[in-house]
Amino acid sequence: MKTSLILVAFVFAVVAHPAWAADNELTPAEKATGWILLFDGKSLDEWMNPDGSPSERPIEQAGINPHEAGGYMLVHKRQWSNFTLRANFKIAPGCNSGIFIRTTPLTPQPGKSLGHNGIEFQIMDSNGLGYHDTGAFYDLAVPKQQAMRPVGAWNQVEIRVHGYSVTAHLNGVEVSGLALEHFDKPFLRPDGTSHKFAAAWKDHPLTGYIGLQDHGTDVWFKNIRIKEYR
Repeated sequence: MKTSLILVAFVFAVVAHPAWAADNELTPAEKATGWILLFDGKSLDEWMNPDGSPSERPIEQAGINPHEAGGYMLVHKRQWSNFTLRANFKIAPGCNSGIFIRTTPLTPQPGKSLGHNGIEFQIMDSNGLGYHDTGAFYDLAVPKQQAMRPVGAWNQVEIRVHGYSVTAHLNGVEVSGLALEHFDKPFLRPDGTSHKFAAAWKDHPLTGYIGLQDHGTDVWFKNIRIKEYR
């Protein structure tokens, strides 16, 4: 009897609490402060492969899985400049994926992948603090600490982009950041060490596409929402 009462009270709290929302929905507070859903859990109409074709992978676990969707990444059809992006993601064993921002153009450079056309928040089945571990901005900035949850658990990521400043929080912890004005030379980080990109990121367009990378393994994204700043 006591267990039943606790369960009823919990269900009532979930339904009644104004700060909570179901998956792929906005809370009243988020709606009031300008947040926009990029995925409603029911349709992939707002997402496409870089060539404009629809995803070949259906919605799974109330989320988007870009693996085998038909291209290097699934991209949201709008372009964005200054924003805060929030999402939940879950990885499969051996996962290698990422969230791309300001990806442009959607045509790869000759001999290179589309990953050279945007900045990637790395998602990896890893525990390290290197340039290619979860929480890094791929090949540009290492994570300050590792906040990744175990394989199969949902993680929360927040990426803030404003002008030349890019920061990332993972599960409530600030893990990495970029000051793009200091990336003023191709192939070089501000400290003089080498990265793989021919771009001087200071000169890269400040507007582009958000992409969910397929790099050969399953990964799921849900609760993808954005707040834009003018």
